[in-house]
Amino acid sequence: MGGNKILLTKNQDDEGYFYLFPGGGQEHGETIHNALLRECMEKVGEEVEIGELLHIREYIGKNHEHSSFDFHVHQVEYYFVCNLVKEKNNKAPTNPDSHQVGVEWIHINDLLQYRIYPKELRKYIIQHVNHQKSPVY
Repeated sequence: MGGNKILLTKNQDDEGYFYLFPGGGQEHGETIHNALLRECMEKVGEEVEIGELLHIREYIGKNHEHSSFDFHVHQVEYYFVCNLVKEKNNKAPTNPDSHQVGVEWIHINDLLQYRIYPKELRKYIIQHVNHQKSPVY
């Protein structure tokens, strides 16, 4: 997060644009922090400084709107507040997602107007910025 904006990956599918939080899978023997540092370079081309843990999400695919292709997925996701180490690095992502068409800064006050996944995380970010308590899990 930078000021009142958040950096997300911009993706495109048949329904149009959608946004995801930078991240990805943890490799064997890799700490969660090292995975996050690596994934931010791969997805947004930026070195980040990791802050507090904002939210832990347990994703059980069969219970969500994407169950048709995520039925057997069960994973635990950790979302941290991060800040860029340098303001404008201008490095290209080294390993973008298959639907990724770029990265974009979104104003936190506008989060609810965008198709962002996971959807519920938008309200937790807004609460965090407004210094309101939100559930970690």
